[in-house]
Amino acid sequence: MSSPKGSQAQKTRLPSFTRKVPLEVPSPTEKDWSKDDEEDYVFKDPDEELDSLPQPYRMINKLVNLLFDRSWEVIEERDALRKSELSRIRPTVYPPVVESKLNKMPNCMAISQDYVFIGGARGFSIHSLFNAKQIYVWEKLKVDVTSICATDLGSEILIAPVDEIGIVRLFYLYKDGLCLIKAINEVEDTSKQSTCLKMEISQGGDFAAFFLQGAGDIWLDVYKLPKESWLKEVEHPQLSINPKKKVRQLQLNTLDAMTSDNLEMDISFRGDVKLSLPVHIMKIKPPKPVTGTTFKSPLEVFAKIEDCYGLGSGQNHFIRESQWEQQAAVFNASYKKYLDGEWEEEPLSMATFHFLPPGCITATPVDVKSPSGVAYVLGVHWTGSHNFFLYLLNRTLKDKLDPEGVWPCAAPIAVSQLSCSSSYLVLACEDGVLTLWDLAEGFPLGVVALPEGCICQSIHFLKYFLVHEGRNVFPEGPVKSQMKCVVLCTDASLHLVAAQGSEAPTISVLVERPVNHLDEAVCAVAPVPALPGMVLIFSRDGHVHLMDVAKPHIICAFAPPRPYHLAVPWKPMFVVSFHHPCFLLRGDHPDEIKSTDDAKNIQNSLFYFNFEAYPLLENISRNCSIPQSALTANMGFPHELPLEKRCESFLQKRTPGIEGNVLNLIKGVCKEPTAPSY
Repeated sequence: MSSPKGSQAQKTRLPSFTRKVPLEVPSPTEKDWSKDDEEDYVFKDPDEELDSLPQPYRMINKLVNLLFDRSWEVIEERDALRKSELSRIRPTVYPPVVESKLNKMPNCMAISQDYVFIGGARGFSIHSLFNAKQIYVWEKLKVDVTSICATDLGSEILIAPVDEIGIVRLFYLYKDGLCLIKAINEVEDTSKQSTCLKMEISQGGDFAAFFLQGAGDIWLDVYKLPKESWLKEVEHPQLSINPKKKVRQLQLNTLDAMTSDNLEMDISFRGDVKLSLPVHIMKIKPPKPVTGTTFKSPLEVFAKIEDCYGLGSGQNHFIRESQWEQQAAVFNASYKKYLDGEWEEEPLSMATFHFLPPGCITATPVDVKSPSGVAYVLGVHWTGSHNFFLYLLNRTLKDKLDPEGVWPCAAPIAVSQLSCSSSYLVLACEDGVLTLWDLAEGFPLGVVALPEGCICQSIHFLKYFLVHEGRNVFPEGPVKSQMKCVVLCTDASLHLVAAQGSEAPTISVLVERPVNHLDEAVCAVAPVPALPGMVLIFSRDGHVHLMDVAKPHIICAFAPPRPYHLAVPWKPMFVVSFHHPCFLLRGDHPDEIKSTDDAKNIQNSLFYFNFEAYPLLENISRNCSIPQSALTANMGFPHELPLEKRCESFLQKRTPGIEGNVLNLIKGVCKEPTAPSY
């Protein structure tokens, strides 16, 4: 694309015996000549020089060269990626132990005791956890079940499915009988129908809370569940006294279950049993926006706050409406250029709530008797709110609804999570700061900040573990003021947060934010209670890995057999058993997406993975605990030793010459006090 010598656009050439740099005597050998720039060669044939191209050909030449350069960069990048993939050590991939074929697509799953509850079209089904055998099917709805919750009540199970309309129903499973308790928010007039957006059942099943939306309003309904009465009524069933009352519910109860010919029934539906209804005790609405005060004096403000109830919520203040208007005017004038333009509609205010047991923070009043382990306080925070509200549960619907306590935070609370033992609570704010609370002991374990730019998406508590002789173990006996959790951020990074007593909490990175391989981004995390320090990591590319957070490193991977795969890998459907070393994963067949006409013949499968069936995990699952005596004898765990042993070890390392006298003093202090002699 260049013209030979003689063109009019030809530039003035340098003589063939001169250079652009100071003249130097060249090296006798050609291999020592400079190769940085060919134009600096001393001897150059003028016939080999090319003239500059005229426009627009010069521009075309540059674009073509740029295209080749960028193409070569892509080729080199792909080649480097291919080489890195070949050099990467891939973990061992384990197939499922059992495959359970379903006639209908499952929408949700829950595990309780030895049963798996699967919600799908027109109802839900009950399966055995060990052999994936279908035990019972309840299909009496006209719509699908979108979410399901199962709570262990001891010898019974409380089941709460939610359908597409948003109606939540409570079922009671006792031995071989299934009973319908109540449809919580079902009404005759569909125009007044409310939708259940979220629900929570307390540990042990004493209380239940349902977040409802309807008629342009949102609220939180809290119920007390009479589970003691349910047990008596199931063992001694009685027919309804007034059969004409609630005809619609009785007709629903007397319908026969939908079963197949080859299904062996171990559970039957008991429509003749009428159970006591849950007792509505609270209706909580979002806090009102802070506006100008109506009080005339500060004394009225203090008189409004009785027994410090509601203190810290910001509702009771002495700021007048004119002051709010002046502050708003100053703010709008200062940031006018940022405020001009279209504003997005504010999202719906959602409530996050937890049932907290009695403790040092949420102490039980003297006149109230609460059984051990029974939830006593409901903690609630709303979208965009800085406050965490505490409501006592020993009340009736007629009682005045005021929060008994308010925990204000420096930034709006984004995520909160309660541990499975209800002993620890983590509040994550929008600024990336996490506050760790020890509810049992009544003090915060510490405050830790996520790396800059990380925003908390979800929090997952781990069963506390230790690293003993290079392996993770669960300490036997009670563990106080020690917790570990993993935090998944919105940028797909994963972090481990650990707190212990009065020591400052620590945070470490488990998975970095993906930069080059976006398909490897972490989309879901699930701790494995049966394996110490292990979590399941679900990636956007459909891979499922088991990670050891103590190292951290990937131990193995799990995958359904081909051609099954995860149809929605960024939102996988799975459930992990809390008491058994297994988890279930839904696998989708490729024909399931392509075939839409004959949906009845499409096979959907649930895959059962048992950790004890794989060689790498067999020993970890069976030898995962260590007695307390081994910890106290091992000096590698100083925080597990008694105070006397800890002081003795400290003084032996620091001041070996005087430890005798000091140890005697410490032993005297550590001993139990005796009655003084007179």
